[in-house]
Amino acid sequence: MTSSPAASATPPARSSSQAAPANKTSRVILASLIGTTIEFYDFYVYATAAVLVFPALFFPTGNETTSLLASFATFGAAMVARPIGAIFFGHLGDRIGRKTTLVWSLLVMGIATFLIGLLPTHDDIGYWAALMLLILRLFQGFAIGGEWSGAALVATENAPPGKRAWFGTFPQVGAPIGFILANGLFFIINQALPNEETPGAASTAFLEWGWRIPFLFSAVMVIIGLWVRLKLVESDAFTKTVSSGKVTKMPLAVAFRSHWRELILGTFYMLATYVLFYLMTSFTLSFGTKPATAEVAQAAAEAAGKPFDAATFTPGLGYSYNDFILMMIFGVIFFGAFTLLSGPVADRFGRRKTLIVVTIAIIGFGFLFAPLLQGGHALVMLFLALGFTLMGWTFGPMGALLPELFPTNVRYTGSAFSYNVSSILGAALAPIVAVWLWSSADGSPVLVGLYLSLMAVLTLVSLLIGKETKNVDMEA
Repeated sequence: MTSSPAASATPPARSSSQAAPANKTSRVILASLIGTTIEFYDFYVYATAAVLVFPALFFPTGNETTSLLASFATFGAAMVARPIGAIFFGHLGDRIGRKTTLVWSLLVMGIATFLIGLLPTHDDIGYWAALMLLILRLFQGFAIGGEWSGAALVATENAPPGKRAWFGTFPQVGAPIGFILANGLFFIINQALPNEETPGAASTAFLEWGWRIPFLFSAVMVIIGLWVRLKLVESDAFTKTVSSGKVTKMPLAVAFRSHWRELILGTFYMLATYVLFYLMTSFTLSFGTKPATAEVAQAAAEAAGKPFDAATFTPGLGYSYNDFILMMIFGVIFFGAFTLLSGPVADRFGRRKTLIVVTIAIIGFGFLFAPLLQGGHALVMLFLALGFTLMGWTFGPMGALLPELFPTNVRYTGSAFSYNVSSILGAALAPIVAVWLWSSADGSPVLVGLYLSLMAVLTLVSLLIGKETKNVDMEA
């Protein structure tokens, strides 16, 4: 059931003689791109710190694997908060408009990230530090729950005919750009604060204050993002929904009652994307930088004055952080390029056909984890290039596909809910499950790859059940 919106809650309807203000193409692209770039920057900064510094500074259990799992647990906790943010910001976005909602989601995310950079550590206040980190991480998740969907709607609802998937890739390409910015800054700081005694390991200065810089720097980026987004006007699709009295009082209830099938399909459409995304970033960074032998790990622990338990040691590839992050940035370039390329392909052949082919490729890629990651430097580089290429192909079309599943009056809520519930099934569990499988297999990534393949099979089934959306009317 729908009702006419209150004047105080929604923009006033325009008379037929008034021309609706149009967002310029450049403004649409910049507003959708810059916001998700900042959001993903903030998330990657946390993801990188969750591998490099948080286990030692906030979760010093005495066992490296346990500390890493605890750190990844707080990383995953944000995924649990994301559906709550999706409901909250989705309700606002469908009731009062996309612009205001996007401004608030970006502001909450930026404040939470900045405050993480000011937190005391375990040495200062004990386990209260971990609790404060968890709370701020939950606010990060809450904010990103409303960010992505709003950015995707700004892009797709303002797209020219026949180019929705192309425009929908611009918020998506914020992910690789955010990754490069976040990890590039960590790399520069690590280079400026080297560990002279144990090259490749984090220095005392980095652990004391250097890691805080990327979190504090997010404030500058948020200010820029807010300036861009405040210049937006609402899309024609939303203003027509307002003027026709179709704005619903309870978007979530309407979405569950009338569009439950789309909510379920959208959730599983994103599953393989999320699992691949976080395996290629968080898990791969952990695996790549973990010492390859117990002897090397023990020497590093002794140099740092830390205990070492050989019985719980899980070997990795043994790269230094600086070396491996440069390798990952190389891979992420493929991510960005193929994200943009996927848009025109999905506009030409359809979202469903494109994603079916890509998902089958992801299933096959899962079987290549062990031979590529354990096959030497050249094959590790090939692994990163292949994985991030597939990430671009699967992530790009989602910017159009999920919004196209829902009508305008519940589009923000529906797309945000599907996107973020999938984050629990995929992103929240992926790093934790991967570390557990990696440890269970005595350092082999073979089970991690099979886990990816299994999740991709679920996505493939949902795509086979679903329908093509490229010709739907976005103003319905």
